Amino acid sequence: MDVFFLTGTDEHGLKVEQSAEKRQIPPQALADENSLVFQDVMKSNEISFDDFIRTTDERHTTQVQAFVEKLLKSGDVYLGKFEGWYDEGQEEYYTETKAKECNYESPISGKPMVRMEEENYYFKLSKYESKVKELLETNDSFLTPKERKNELLQRVNDGLNDVPISRTNFTWGIPMPGDEQHVIYVWIDALMNYITAIGMAKDGEAKQRYWPASMHVMAKEISWFHAVIWPAVLMALDLPLPSRVHAHGFWIREGRKMSKSLGNFVDLSVLNKFSTHYGLDGFRYYLATEGPIGAQDANFASSRVQEVYGTDLVNTFGNSTSRTTAMCVKYFDGVIPENSDDTSKIFNGYDWKSICEKEAAEAVRAYENLELNKATQAAMRIITKVDLFITETEPFRMAKDPNEQENLGAVLYQCLEALRISACILEPILPNKVKEMHAGLPLYANESESMEKRLVWGGLKPGTTISKLALFPRLDPLDENGEIMKEEAQAPAASKKPAKKSKTKVEKVYSPETQAKIDAQGALIRSMKESGKTNDDAEVAEAVKVLKELRASE
Repeated sequence: MDVFFLTGTDEHGLKVEQSAEKRQIPPQALADENSLVFQDVMKSNEISFDDFIRTTDERHTTQVQAFVEKLLKSGDVYLGKFEGWYDEGQEEYYTETKAKECNYESPISGKPMVRMEEENYYFKLSKYESKVKELLETNDSFLTPKERKNELLQRVNDGLNDVPISRTNFTWGIPMPGDEQHVIYVWIDALMNYITAIGMAKDGEAKQRYWPASMHVMAKEISWFHAVIWPAVLMALDLPLPSRVHAHGFWIREGRKMSKSLGNFVDLSVLNKFSTHYGLDGFRYYLATEGPIGAQDANFASSRVQEVYGTDLVNTFGNSTSRTTAMCVKYFDGVIPENSDDTSKIFNGYDWKSICEKEAAEAVRAYENLELNKATQAAMRIITKVDLFITETEPFRMAKDPNEQENLGAVLYQCLEALRISACILEPILPNKVKEMHAGLPLYANESESMEKRLVWGGLKPGTTISKLALFPRLDPLDENGEIMKEEAQAPAASKKPAKKSKTKVEKVYSPETQAKIDAQGALIRSMKESGKTNDDAEVAEAVKVLKELRASE
């Protein structure tokens, strides 16, 4: 698939100018510093991109001026006078009515708005009111999640006013064409990066094939600019609209928005401690599955990072992969038996080809909708079923019976192939671990093979050599500052024996998925003991440890 992933830094505006002035350095020097930090974060966290655009780049500034000049000539931009309220933190203008609704405070920072009177160039947003309204009302896929659409439609239904696109109270910005007393408003400047990065104002630029964008992704507080103002600007420029705008929620902490005044930020140094401790993939898995990619905000909690890592990656994915590859190595010298891929062999009602086809389709659908947690859940459902399948078919029992060798090979093939498909589902979130797994259990034919092709049953071929895998080590939990917790701090308060108040026994209730894992692990331990093993055996001890962790996970 031909993909162009663009990111970058928005570097103009009053805030940048004021911050640079406080430090007594040029605004460009401050912009250079900040941009480098963002690029370093991307690289250190292995976040890939095809282009990193800066709004101070000449390739950007010249094209912005060209686009604004076109809007001036078409009459979509005109000189007028603004009188109203201004949110300095968000660099956003408000009418008297809207400011009053917000109690004259920024809805984002809570700081008082500033009364402004200024000559500005205006964009005729009101001219495109009916078209923007029609877009939001009739195109359900344009703005997601759907909650954002409802919020913005309420504002659009109140009527759209023309919006200022220039400022005169600072100089750090792109000069207005033909009137350098004005600088182009930072939001118009920044929004145009999507089309300047691919040279939409130039002739013969090859990257123009990437427009219209398939998706813009941003945080919810700037959805108004992206889903109302930006489409109107594109309409005025006679350019196609992006297919989709996705405005996700915020990370919060202790149930409150992160802020400097509350002192509850999770800063880069703390994030680095988590990614170092759990590995980039382990920490990315938490951020992707628990994060605010949908409509709701998400609470960052160190205890939840440990729980998700332990339950999903160590006890489920890691444990199942380790058990299954170990059995293949033990019973077949690490070589997948011939004819073991016979799809007509169905044990205990597990039609693995159908099971995996269903979950793979759900995972692809979820990824396309940016429902990352649902995509990973599809993989985890397969893996949980693999564990139950092993418990029910008892391959360790089959291994003792010479007449069951063919069935044993088929059972292990089905487990390994199901795990292969699960790993391919998880690859976008666990790229490094899946690559590590691929070295011991071939997952795909080549790097360029599409996900859809990788998810087809039968990718693992008989005769393939595999090795035992150990993907996710057990780790001590971290505290909220990213420091390893001392043992006494890890022990839950409930572990201290309370005074007896009642003989009433309270049964703990688990989620269906956790209960299924507990049942499977319990059955595994029983089958081990029935085969003659005791608690002193390392395999039994490990299984008991997993069971205890499952019971403590909720």
